[in-house]
Amino acid sequence: MATSATESVAQEIAQQHRRFVLTPWVAQGGLDVPAIVRGEGVYLYDADGKRYMDLSSGLVAANLGHGHPTVRAAMHAQIDRLCFGPPNWFNDARAELAEALVNLAPWQGEGGRAFFTTGGAQANEDAVKFARAVTGRPKVLSAYRSFHGSSPGAAALTGENRRWSSEPATMPGVVRFWAPFPYRSPFDTRDAAEETARALAHLRLTVAAEDPERIAAILIEPVVGSNGVIVYPPGYLAGIRALCDETGILMICDEVMTGFGRLGAAFGCERFGVVPDAIAFAKGVTSAYAPLGGVLLRERYAAAFDTKPLPGGHTYSGHPVAMSAGLGALQAYREEDVFARALALESGLRTRLERIAGRHQVVGEVRGTGAFFALEFVLDRAARTPLVAWQGAGLGVMATLYGGLRRRGIYAFGRYNVLCVAPPLVSTEAELDEALGALDEAVGELARVAG
Repeated sequence: MATSATESVAQEIAQQHRRFVLTPWVAQGGLDVPAIVRGEGVYLYDADGKRYMDLSSGLVAANLGHGHPTVRAAMHAQIDRLCFGPPNWFNDARAELAEALVNLAPWQGEGGRAFFTTGGAQANEDAVKFARAVTGRPKVLSAYRSFHGSSPGAAALTGENRRWSSEPATMPGVVRFWAPFPYRSPFDTRDAAEETARALAHLRLTVAAEDPERIAAILIEPVVGSNGVIVYPPGYLAGIRALCDETGILMICDEVMTGFGRLGAAFGCERFGVVPDAIAFAKGVTSAYAPLGGVLLRERYAAAFDTKPLPGGHTYSGHPVAMSAGLGALQAYREEDVFARALALESGLRTRLERIAGRHQVVGEVRGTGAFFALEFVLDRAARTPLVAWQGAGLGVMATLYGGLRRRGIYAFGRYNVLCVAPPLVSTEAELDEALGALDEAVGELARVAG
């Protein structure tokens, strides 16, 4: 790739990228984003050497930041030894990681087993497949405003507009329900306890209408991720657990974003005192250093496959290099007490973000837990009118925010009128001060443009 005298390396990469790569979720014309070539700690660097603080851990994935030496060393050692092993043969790294993950899961005294995929969409699809296989039931319930992946099967499980392009759904038997959202209640209340009660009553009516004897699983994110970082009000997840216990329905937690310390615990369900029957995971299991996802299945259900074939498999299931990345990430999480560090970030993040909200009326709400927060932007704080319509077309005025962040050396992502703030779990107070100071300035710029 030759670079002309008038063209920077970054411009050359951008031109090549536009010509040959399809970029997710956006119209391809007019794309103008940095060309990232290096990462170190909490920072990304573009081809011109500009530094960007990664305020969203990539896509809520790089929990250890970028270039962590423990993960890199584990991957290098595996590459020198074995780069591929058939998924239907035993492998040492695969067995070791599976045992470590099962030991992290909240099934003390019972145990479970792991099945590996290459990402979160496959993990959710396979979790549902396993639930159907062990129960013999055809239906699965998932929430509106959820996101479980964009492959055709995972899109059928998704509750928001990113599923529309995959419809008619390729996975039949999916029934959706409304989950609570205290800031924008679908149940016409602003009281958290009433929101929980009405949401659980609605879910019970849905289950009754679909016949609990025909429902294999309820699939739920412990905290809604890319659709607004919605923390369910107290008692809601416990209510789902109780309903599943009564009916023999499996509770599946989609922990693709919330797992591996993001909420200050190994898995997000632990922060709410809930023990699911299956956990779909990805992202943070390797700190995003290698594509890896999977399903953790409680032993009482995993044992069903001792006498009948497991209904699934992937060429790269348990890929040795991904296994080594997972083992390296778990080692770093353990040795550096990262989950506790993430929990300790919570109060500081909340305080800083609420300070920003106090200065700018364009911020309608700050919400989150652990190291997983969001700012929701509004035209009118009292009326809670979204600054950009949810499921609207394009970024609208929110482009001002993202442009302002980029100029100030900050990467963050969001959807419509919500910005996600999910820094690497290893971020220091000084790094957070730098990033959130820049965010404060960018929000001020947005407020002025929004009027």
